[in-house]
Amino acid sequence: MTPLVSRLSRLWVIMRKPRAAAGSGHRKQAASQEGRQKHAKSSSQAKPSAPNACAGMISECPGAPAGLARQLEEVVLQASVSPYHLFRDIAEVTAFQGSLLSWYDQEKRDLPWRRQAEDEVDPDRRAYAVWVSEVMLQQTQVATVINYYTRWMQKWPTLQDLASASLEEVNQLWAGLGYYSRGRRLQEGARKVVEELGGHMPRTAETLQQLLPGVGRYTAGAIASIAFGQATGVVDGNVARVLCRVRAIGADPSSNLVSQQLWSLAQQLVDPARPGDFNQAAMELGATVCTPQRPLCSQCPVQSLCRARQRVERERPLASQSLLGSPDVEECAPSTGQCQLCLPPLEPWDQTLGVVNFPRKASRKPPREESSATCVLEQLRARGGARILLVQRPNSGLLAGLWEFPSVTWEPSEQLQRKALLQELQRWAGPLPATHLRHLGEVVHVFSHIKLTYQVYGLALEGQTPVTTVPPGARWLTREEFHTAAVSTAMKKVFRVYEGQQPGTCKGSKRPQVSSPSSRKKPSMGQQVLDDFFRPHISADAPSLNNAAQ
Repeated sequence: MTPLVSRLSRLWVIMRKPRAAAGSGHRKQAASQEGRQKHAKSSSQAKPSAPNACAGMISECPGAPAGLARQLEEVVLQASVSPYHLFRDIAEVTAFQGSLLSWYDQEKRDLPWRRQAEDEVDPDRRAYAVWVSEVMLQQTQVATVINYYTRWMQKWPTLQDLASASLEEVNQLWAGLGYYSRGRRLQEGARKVVEELGGHMPRTAETLQQLLPGVGRYTAGAIASIAFGQATGVVDGNVARVLCRVRAIGADPSSNLVSQQLWSLAQQLVDPARPGDFNQAAMELGATVCTPQRPLCSQCPVQSLCRARQRVERERPLASQSLLGSPDVEECAPSTGQCQLCLPPLEPWDQTLGVVNFPRKASRKPPREESSATCVLEQLRARGGARILLVQRPNSGLLAGLWEFPSVTWEPSEQLQRKALLQELQRWAGPLPATHLRHLGEVVHVFSHIKLTYQVYGLALEGQTPVTTVPPGARWLTREEFHTAAVSTAMKKVFRVYEGQQPGTCKGSKRPQVSSPSSRKKPSMGQQVLDDFFRPHISADAPSLNNAAQ
């Protein structure tokens, strides 16, 4: 019996033992069952062998511990993958770790969450600081996150502080950061830690993912490795790009097979002595050197181990002859069929792209397009202090719990649109003059999966009896209060159109920008002299073009 088959057999025996599984474990198993079956099928097609016969064991053990199930998946996966996409031995892994960590010690950016994690002695506060940063950094650039993170930690320095905050406060501070459910889930998790876990964060990636709402595999691994020193690998977009290039993985990184391979590589590479630093180093490398479009290969600390870089060197006409037969320049040579980790047959190597051939972009569905009409209803008062009507969105779905201008679904005709929007406004503010409703332009805002076009209307109430009461879910705010309220970036765009009082004052508008004579910049003295010199002479008693037209 080979060592690989022996290891599979031992894992299978352990997993077959009766075990009372937690409910969440069953849900995870059910959610991943289809993907595992697909993986087992693809593995058997890629390389028929004895280990692949054991792939069915995974689906036979719904009560297996998550850690053992993952180990079994990794063993089966490695049995079906060409060695070209793996690290050959421990020496290669050690070289990768040492080079990457040495580079990180010298080149890492000074970021507030890193300082917080390094200086904090209390493990729960340290884990909380890492947790906040990792949630904010999802789908958001570092430069944007820094100010938000600093304000957040000043306002809620501990889990207990965040747990006692209101959702309104969380949404207000999060406004403009996008993906608003992240802030809500973060607060839900803080409350669970304080109320159900005695104020102590779970200490392992497995328990973090199991117990905390909104914490997935990546976030759990980041917290566990950085805050608690657990030797667990992580894969985010930056790490995936690094690994795909280092091991020349050109298949769709979002596919189940490639995703499993990347996680397996990350776990193989993580330095057990400095897991947190290693994971941050891998992310840092992808963010600053191994970038999506213009990677700085000459500055890469692991370029000697990079299969993509080796492929570039081999493809160079002048270097190809000298590199023939070199043991350091390898190709994937699967025994049968097309390797499922290589570049797709229909998208072969493009010499003009170089290392950017890896990874190929995953196919993404275009965002669905939706339209709505929204109105800025402003109540003008004689002594100033105008107020704007805002209504709160539902507690679930897109932009849950945030405040917005009254809006309705787009109607096919202008008449129907005005009627529907006026009815919505009257539902919140009572009788209103329909003649004052003006169309101002449009705003296009793209969310993660929706391209939403807002037709922007404005209605100013002047000289009318002020609205003193509003139903629950609505409120009147001053302009100053609006800019600090929990409103989305899309609503701030809408308000800029209203403030301009002219169509086209927003980037998303398709109408031309119009400026009034009073708003135009006065030319300099020198410019006035030039204008007067080249302006055609017109007699003082000649009729103007406007008068002539009349």
